[in-house]
Amino acid sequence: MQYQNIRKAIFLERPNRFIAHVELGGSVVKAHVKNTGRCRELLVPGAVVYVEDFEGRMGSRKLQYSLIAVEKQNILINMDSQAPNKVTAEALQNGHLKFPGMDELVELRGEYTYGDSRIDFYGKDCCGKEFLLEVKGVTLGGVKHVEELIRAHETGFEAGILFVIQMKGARRVEPNWRTHEAFGEALQKAQAAGVKVLAYDCRVEPDLLELDEPVEVA
Repeated sequence: MQYQNIRKAIFLERPNRFIAHVELGGSVVKAHVKNTGRCRELLVPGAVVYVEDFEGRMGSRKLQYSLIAVEKQNILINMDSQAPNKVTAEALQNGHLKFPGMDELVELRGEYTYGDSRIDFYGKDCCGKEFLLEVKGVTLGGVKHVEELIRAHETGFEAGILFVIQMKGARRVEPNWRTHEAFGEALQKAQAAGVKVLAYDCRVEPDLLELDEPVEVA
């Protein structure tokens, strides 16, 4: 996925989860933060960040800038919480990402209702096989959706969970057992039931995010 009019800035502070104050061109401006997580280990005063400038295409926006990425130890990390679904859709459509055991896709739909949940993607291949795929950032969890995927697999769907790592350099993905034990247990249960658990890192540039290479899942 491509961003437009990216500008380099310096992070100053985050007065609330939606807004960051950054220094841009010698002035302090407000930027919308597209990730409501705390991100304290990333958004530290003085960090180099990249913002998208919406000048000339504001529409109903209230802020001219959105914070897209941050540099940490010479690694560029995308912080757009909406990006994982977008890069997954692109990768499924162009064939870079193939659901295990599926042939060429002939149908792909987002926000698919199954049971009491809305699963991120539904797909069908040229042989009529169907799959449901839930996409997660590596620090996010959702036990209810995992349980729905188990039930979907039991009724004949292929089912999977994809962790999108919005950076390069990760060697392995595993649940955060200390903060979300229930999600780790649900993930183990899903794997035992036959739900595919996948992880991919991303190629990250200030104005670009693309799904790149598979990463081991613990």
